[in-house]
Amino acid sequence: MPLVNPLPLSVRLFLGCVLLLCVALTAYRYGRDPEYSVIEFQGNSMGTTWSVKIATGALPKSEQEKISKTLKYSLSKVDSLMSTWREDSELSKFNRYNGVIPFALSSETFAVFEVAQSVARSSKGALDITVAPLVEEWGFGPGGAQEFSGPSNIKGFQSRIGFEKLKLFPNGPAVSKSIPGVKCDLSAIAKGFAVDEVARGLRDLGFENFLVEIGGELKASGTHLNGQVWRVAIEAPIFEEDGFTRRKVHRVLDLNNRAMATSGDYRNYVEREGERYSHTIDPMTGRPVKHSLASVTVIHEMAVWADAWATALNVLGPDAGYNLARKEKLSAYFISRRPISGSETDNGIEVRFTPEFAIQFQGHRN
Repeated sequence: MPLVNPLPLSVRLFLGCVLLLCVALTAYRYGRDPEYSVIEFQGNSMGTTWSVKIATGALPKSEQEKISKTLKYSLSKVDSLMSTWREDSELSKFNRYNGVIPFALSSETFAVFEVAQSVARSSKGALDITVAPLVEEWGFGPGGAQEFSGPSNIKGFQSRIGFEKLKLFPNGPAVSKSIPGVKCDLSAIAKGFAVDEVARGLRDLGFENFLVEIGGELKASGTHLNGQVWRVAIEAPIFEEDGFTRRKVHRVLDLNNRAMATSGDYRNYVEREGERYSHTIDPMTGRPVKHSLASVTVIHEMAVWADAWATALNVLGPDAGYNLARKEKLSAYFISRRPISGSETDNGIEVRFTPEFAIQFQGHRN
C-alpha cells in the first residue's frame, strides 16, 4: 500500500514541464553565464612557455591558486629531473656518472628512458637520446651557439653515441652505460612527458575538460564550453614575407581526447654563412637533418609517445619517415617542401598523411 496518494496526471505533467525547463535553463546558463567559462593558466618552464585551459564553472580564488601550484609543481619536477641545462638535475648527474654500477633513476625519468629506447629500436636509431654530445657540439646544448664541428670531430663524437650503449634495469629502476662518456638528452621527449604529467594532475583535482600546451605539444581532454571538442592548429612552416618572419595556420583539427606533437626545422635553428641548421641532429650522420621535410605532426593517446615519434619521423625525412609511420600505424601528418608522389598540394605546401590520420580527421584513407 503506497504511503501517499499519487499526484493527479495534470499536476505530474506540469511538474515534468517545470523540470525540463529547469534543465534547459541550467544548460543555457552554463553555456552563456560569464561565470562558467574557460579559466587559463600560463607561464614559463623547461626553457619554453606553457598554458592550461580548463572549461569549468566559477572557481574561488583559493581553488585557482591550488590549481596553479599543482601545475607549477608538475612542471618544476620534470625540469628538475630531465633538464640538461641544470647542473643539479637527475639527468645531468647521470651524464656525469661513469661508474660500472647501474645509476638509480626516479620512476619518472626511467619511464621516459623506456619510451625513448622503444622508439629507438623501432626507428633503428632515428630517435637516439645518446646524441647529447653532438647536440652540444653543434651549439644546441647548454653551452649555447658555437662554431660548428667539422667531419673529423663528428666521427670522434659518434663513437660515444648509440642507444645500444644504454641498458635499462626496470627493477631498479636504473640505467647503465656500456662505455664512459655516454650522455643523454631528453629534450625530444621530456615536454611530451610533462604534458601527460600536467594532465594527470588536473584529473587528480577532479577536472576532465581541459587543454594542456607546453612548447607546442598538446593534450586535449573532454570538451570546450559549447560541448565541442577542443580545436587546435597544425602550423605551416614559418615563411618570410617583406623581410619579416611570420606564422600561419595550416590546418585546424578537432583533438578528441588525444595528444599532439610536432617536430620540424622551422622554429629552432641557427644560420651560419647563409645556411640554416636545424636543431634536430641525425644520429646516423652526426649532422643536423637536411631534407625537404618541414614538419611532422603525430597524434597519440599519450603526449610522451607523440613527442618521441614526431622526432624520429622528422629525423628520417619525408619518405622513410612516412613509410615507418605507416608500418607502425601511427596517425601522422607530414608537410614537405617538395612534391611527393601521392601527396596533396595546399598553397605550395606538399602534405601527406597516414591512413590512421585520414580515418581520424577526414573519414577516408589517403
